[in-house]
Amino acid sequence: MADSNFIDYVKILCRSGKGGAGSRHFHRAKYVPKGGPDGGDGGRGGHIILRGNGHMWTLLPLRYQRHIFAGNGESGGAGRSFGKDGEDKVIEVPVGTAVFDADSGQFLCEITKDGEEINLLRGGKGGLGNWHFATSTNRAPRYAQPGQPAIEKAVVLELKLLGDVGLVGFPNAGKSTLLSAVSAAKPKIADYPFTTMEPSLGIVSYRGDRSFVMADIPGIIEGASEGKGLGLRFLRHIERNAVLLFMVPADSDDITHDYEVLLREVREFNPDLADKSRVLAVSKSDMLDDELRDEIAATLPKDIPTVFISAVTGQGITELKDILWREINSDENRAVSTITHRDLDVRHRVQEEDDFIFEQEDTPEDEMPMTDEEWNDEFWDEESSVNPD
Repeated sequence: MADSNFIDYVKILCRSGKGGAGSRHFHRAKYVPKGGPDGGDGGRGGHIILRGNGHMWTLLPLRYQRHIFAGNGESGGAGRSFGKDGEDKVIEVPVGTAVFDADSGQFLCEITKDGEEINLLRGGKGGLGNWHFATSTNRAPRYAQPGQPAIEKAVVLELKLLGDVGLVGFPNAGKSTLLSAVSAAKPKIADYPFTTMEPSLGIVSYRGDRSFVMADIPGIIEGASEGKGLGLRFLRHIERNAVLLFMVPADSDDITHDYEVLLREVREFNPDLADKSRVLAVSKSDMLDDELRDEIAATLPKDIPTVFISAVTGQGITELKDILWREINSDENRAVSTITHRDLDVRHRVQEEDDFIFEQEDTPEDEMPMTDEEWNDEFWDEESSVNPD
């Protein structure tokens, strides 16, 4: 995956801007012997903002931009002039990107719409100028607030493809063949395992002007939830699907056993996926005669819809579309959230990204972030009648 343009997991370091210091200036003018304090407020630091971009499909640009720092606010000036706000930094990401704390793995936020913006890190507040602190008993305050420090955080961005139907199956189960048969997508198809090395999407037309999106991920193997094969790297993409389509080829030794293995791997990766609607498709069914098909059907699970299909001959494709459309729009499916998130743990992380070291000096202790309460307690004059907010 190192040479692929499809990057769905990246670790970056973000830092908002620190607030500008308030000014301690006093008014100086001819014939104005006691002009009084007129120091302006400092500008706020720049924010780190996430913005959804519907035209992006990969996190590749962030692979080469590991450090994203917003601008610092400028100090206040004379005449109660405000300092300039720091420049905001906007990070454009594909729709379907989830953000996690790189240290704790905690889920922070997600981008689900084109143009949606989320303030990931807030810039530091600017300090108040000395004119705020003038009172009847202290008419010449010679102090002002410093700006609030910046906030620094390492985050993990994880792209999850947005699709209505997610294909789940072992290598060479016919997932890519099905996607190419029902949509205009052109995934790689060959007669060897792990042909699909990255997820792909296809728009499936259904009865007139209706359609739904189908997502294909690389084949998973037994033990994928523990890190075996390529499945673990891409199982995250089916978390965003409304319906899971399990595919088992007709030449399997035990179709029911294979389905249960796939279901177990999905559940162990994320237990919430067990609540999603499921459909079982027996692929390559053109190899079966009617008698053998009936024998196999008698052994299949009864708790989920099942259909025999062949992407080559078109057998069962229309029936499969009908079932999928019904499941996508069912009341039971809408009652269950189609977007499930779990905090990152050791099994879910990409090792080469986790081991990435940011080449920069540690943040000085005096620039470490503090809460608003700590900031006000340390720098606010309790005798002042002016509210800092």
